[in-house]
Amino acid sequence: MNHTYRTDETKKKLNDRINRIKGQMNGISKMIDKDRYCDDILIQLSAINNSLKSLANEILENHLKNCVVSKIKEGDESIIDDVMSLVKRFQ
Repeated sequence: MNHTYRTDETKKKLNDRINRIKGQMNGISKMIDKDRYCDDILIQLSAINNSLKSLANEILENHLKNCVVSKIKEGDESIIDDVMSLVKRFQ
């Protein structure tokens, strides 16, 4: 299994974003319990979707700048196939 080293600062930043997304999800649950209008809930779901995409992009950028560069420097060019597979999953 591969591992990625992340600084404490990076971990905190990512976890803060995840906690905000959790808060958004909890907010939607409350909206449903309070019979809020569908449009309002859908707007919040769209906001969560954008937050998740942003988080994924940040992690992907870190992966490219650190993990992929490191593997290529080690001579392991098979990482390119892994990245291409990963990118295809995002489409």
